[in-house]
Amino acid sequence: ITLPASPAVGSEVHFIDSGNNLASNNLTIDRNGSNILGGASNLVVSTNSAAFTLVYANATRGWIYKDKI
Repeated sequence: ITLPASPAVGSEVHFIDSGNNLASNNLTIDRNGSNILGGASNLVVSTNSAAFTLVYANATRGWIYKDKI
């Protein structure tokens, strides 16, 4: 999944592994130029039943967890 290229502060993206498959089929979230959790790396999720929301905070922090289950 590729995050928006020019997100506005407060933009949200929700992820839910409703198929319970991420341990065998990892989800890679492409940062598309913005940081994720303050870092310049894509986010890989490999936990079955993961559900979380990323919110765009600012150019330095980039996308951060709003909630994480």
